[in-house]
Amino acid sequence: MFGLSPLHLVLVLIIVLVLFGGGKLSQTMGDFGKGVREFRKGMKEDDDDHERNMASKHPEIAPPSKVTIDSEEKTTETKD
Repeated sequence: MFGLSPLHLVLVLIIVLVLFGGGKLSQTMGDFGKGVREFRKGMKEDDDDHERNMASKHPEIAPPSKVTIDSEEKTTETKD
């Protein structure tokens, strides 16, 4: 569509690095990563809220509750 080859992309990256510098670029990428993490966290919370809401309205289709089973740890002593 745009006809960008890998050489063009490398050239653009070099120009961006020269214009903004390494420090500013790493700070910008760090902020971008934080934003992505917050977005994913918000999406997960929204999904959890939706599941709880559906479970309260329709208990017959609610997912099964988590069951935890405590297992006894058996220790054996070895005799020399």
